[in-house]
Amino acid sequence: MPACPPASDLQLYLRDWRGWLPGSAVTDNERIDVSDQPAANHIPAMLRRRLTPLGRAVCGMLHALGSEAEGIPILHASRHGDGHRPLDMLDTIATGDGVSPARFSLSVHNAIVGVHSIASGHHAPMAAIAATGDEFAALLEESLGYLADGQPEVIAVFSDSPLPTRYRAADIAPETPAAVALRFSSRQGRRLHERPLDHAAAAETITPPRVIDWLCRERSRLTTARPPCCWTLEAPLRGMQH
Repeated sequence: MPACPPASDLQLYLRDWRGWLPGSAVTDNERIDVSDQPAANHIPAMLRRRLTPLGRAVCGMLHALGSEAEGIPILHASRHGDGHRPLDMLDTIATGDGVSPARFSLSVHNAIVGVHSIASGHHAPMAAIAATGDEFAALLEESLGYLADGQPEVIAVFSDSPLPTRYRAADIAPETPAAVALRFSSRQGRRLHERPLDHAAAAETITPPRVIDWLCRERSRLTTARPPCCWTLEAPLRGMQH
């Protein structure tokens, strides 16, 4: 493993990425899957049937970014997890009915990366994160931590999905599922630039679609509340796709 820069000198570099925006009008970017039912054909059929479209999309992006072939650590952040699954299970418990072990196993926050690990034989470190709306900032900080610990690269996945109507708040719940996966390095790729903000007033709710817009240079920056920072991304080399 190559020597890692001192923690104080660490920077995040974006080597590659993939996005899932079902139903989007974006059709000219090979990194973005707009299908409602991602294929994930590398997942055995028995496991694939247990995944929602979001789960299949995340597994497909991890496969495309080479996570299992190169043994790259995986971080997966989501505010609401896999949407209906955990909340439907809680409703079942509230009515006095039992929950099967298989159903419970797919409702936990790390279920999707767990299925990916089983299907692909991926045995590198993996972690699931929920940060009450600060998932993107948490992913960046956790990625820096893995790189500081000596990992040359890490894949950070950010996903979210709609909640059942009875649980939904208009200001936090997405209308459609979406996901984005970013392969970070401590040395190679497009550099992420961080600029501290004086306060969090300018911060925004960062969602997977907004991150994809940022990656495609439809947005010039992303601002996080905790910590209050502005994040910009170095432009790709001339002639390269975003």
